[in-house]
Amino acid sequence: MNDCWFKISDKIRFLLVGGFNAGVSYLIYSAICLILGSSAYQIALALAWIISSVISFTTQKFLVFKGSKNWAKEYIKCCTTWFFSYLINAGFLELFVKYLHLNVFLAQIIATLIAAVFTYFLFKKFAFRVKKST
Repeated sequence: MNDCWFKISDKIRFLLVGGFNAGVSYLIYSAICLILGSSAYQIALALAWIISSVISFTTQKFLVFKGSKNWAKEYIKCCTTWFFSYLINAGFLELFVKYLHLNVFLAQIIATLIAAVFTYFLFKKFAFRVKKST
């Protein structure tokens, strides 16, 4: 099963696993927005990203990129990646809600899709990059 899974392009694996991770994060975001009120959308976003980061790290490491054995180093790189991805997401979320007057739930879906493209490249080229042997 493992061999079949890793024969699939990493872009497809990232899409599938990232879709799962985005869904979990979105559910957390939505629940927090419902509990705190939709005006707390940036707080909801920050909490959702913090909570879902462990799930995302684990699934990306084992199901998408087959990273190195240095977990701590990869986790720090992932946190760096998520920080930049979070800033992109938060910026677009603010733009969509405050200036385009989109609903906070729809705005987060669109912002997540934009951030996902950026995140893929950072994960592949930075967080889970495996140096080729020479």
